[in-house]
Amino acid sequence: MLVIYKTDLSAEIAQLQRVLPDLQQIALEALAGIDETLVVFSDVETFLNRQWNNPTIVLGSAEQGSLLAKAWQKGALAGWIWNELPAQPEEVFKQLDLQYKRNQDSRDLPAAARLQRRMLPGPMRIDGYEMTQFFQPAAFLSGDWFDYWQVDDQQVLFYLADVAGHGVTSSLLTAWMAGFHGRAYSPLQLVTKLNNKLVAQNAEKHITLVCGLLDFKTNDIEWCSAGHYPPPILLQPGQEPAILTTSSLPLGLTSDLKIQTQHLRMQPGAQLIFCSDGALESFKGGLNEQFNQLINTLQKEGFKPPEHVPDDIAILCLARH
Repeated sequence: MLVIYKTDLSAEIAQLQRVLPDLQQIALEALAGIDETLVVFSDVETFLNRQWNNPTIVLGSAEQGSLLAKAWQKGALAGWIWNELPAQPEEVFKQLDLQYKRNQDSRDLPAAARLQRRMLPGPMRIDGYEMTQFFQPAAFLSGDWFDYWQVDDQQVLFYLADVAGHGVTSSLLTAWMAGFHGRAYSPLQLVTKLNNKLVAQNAEKHITLVCGLLDFKTNDIEWCSAGHYPPPILLQPGQEPAILTTSSLPLGLTSDLKIQTQHLRMQPGAQLIFCSDGALESFKGGLNEQFNQLINTLQKEGFKPPEHVPDDIAILCLARH
């Protein structure tokens, strides 16, 4: 336990240390170097006027009730009166510390969401091609994932995956998939590696995935799908949208996974689009109606989802200029 020392409150701090013998004094400037999960005690004025990340119990005089209320609104764990400390302060402290630890996971979600976004690849331009993306979790963390990397001096491997469900459990598998960056050189190799790992670890989650390998010298794409819906969409100038269908089980269900790879040619102005099924939730109607509306939107105006969606959304678009 730590208390932020202040010269004009030395008597009050000494009194607090008598009822909390393990309490150690610390200078305000030294807070930056300690574990941010440690609970500290502070006078209410310092707490309101300065900033730090540690959970804090604030103390003030009986006349500072309004300041203690402000401290509570700012996120203080509790507010105590210097001369009216709890009857069993050590027990009260233990309960507050336990409550803080129980709530730590929910407080960490925004930071975890920022970390997940930082793990995603940025837009890419290479030899007349551009890779763009859209990513919107239903809550903080997403079960959707995409990645791409340059295999050699003329090929790029790219994929979009959708873990069953969403939230924390599914997002753990997206972090696991991020570790495969650069560890495969073809769609079939990537799918086989991911599937074998999932089956071996008995992850109790399945993953749908669509994957492609672009040769930007020949404009050829080798692609495959592991149970993914919606299917890839190929938009080419002056032509009707092409829906690229194939059949396979998702990853993680069987070690005997049968995957068929296919080929397509990217014409100038073409766009190959991978979407997670959450993109369909932005539209009304049955599954086919939703899919047709999605295609129409991608053709005419680009994808613009509503502010709140019931499922994670990820879209990966490869465009040839």
